[in-house]
Amino acid sequence: MDLSLETRALDGFRVVEVAGEIDVYTAPRLREALADLIEGGHHRVIVDVEQVDFLDSTGLGVLVGGLKRVRAHDGSLDVVCTRERLLKIFEITGLTKVFGIYATVDDAVRSHQA
Repeated sequence: MDLSLETRALDGFRVVEVAGEIDVYTAPRLREALADLIEGGHHRVIVDVEQVDFLDSTGLGVLVGGLKRVRAHDGSLDVVCTRERLLKIFEITGLTKVFGIYATVDDAVRSHQA
């Protein structure tokens, strides 16, 4: 399966909606999209993985790399995910302690406005 990426602006954030599979073959596209956003001065990023069917360690590495890049600019990278299979991967790897993980994009935005 392929990977599709859609980026939009919302209340000062850039939301990256991802669909398909994030694996060793497709992760470079996500890495490039995140790098382009961050290099373009967008340091508040939300990655929506609600339509992602598969996520491997390469994909997790891309998300962690993006988080490191935005944090270097005092930014944030949050993840929107309610899919049990993906949440389990974040829990097993301990990344639930690293990322803000939210049920909706609006929840992620609200968490920074409080």
